[in-house]
Amino acid sequence: AQLAESGGGSVQAGGSLRLSCLYRIFTTYYCMGWFRQAPGKEREGVATIDIDGNIRYAESVEGRFTISQDSRESTLYLQMNSLELEDTAMYYCATDGGTSLFTTGGVCRRSKYDYDSWGQGTQVTVFS
Repeated sequence: AQLAESGGGSVQAGGSLRLSCLYRIFTTYYCMGWFRQAPGKEREGVATIDIDGNIRYAESVEGRFTISQDSRESTLYLQMNSLELEDTAMYYCATDGGTSLFTTGGVCRRSKYDYDSWGQGTQVTVFS
């Protein structure tokens, strides 16, 4: 798969951003997700969506972030509202190559190890 994120930028705390991920899937996928990595920290899962539209969020973004997908446009979105300083990170989209259906019983976990294709990332910086 090929994935390309866009939409990052600098925003004041409390503001909003919408990230986009344009993807090309050459084989298949079951899960897609948004991840983020702050300097000196592990890459963490933010939100995932499976091929049937089931969604899971990290507790830290529940109620503030919304993941969605437009299959016709081959685009994954992450709408981020009420941004906090702690949301500052490089944001990545990823796909699992279809493996989650077999390895996790179809549950799209937020573990980076379940995903094998990644975009180059887009930086989100939240300032006070």
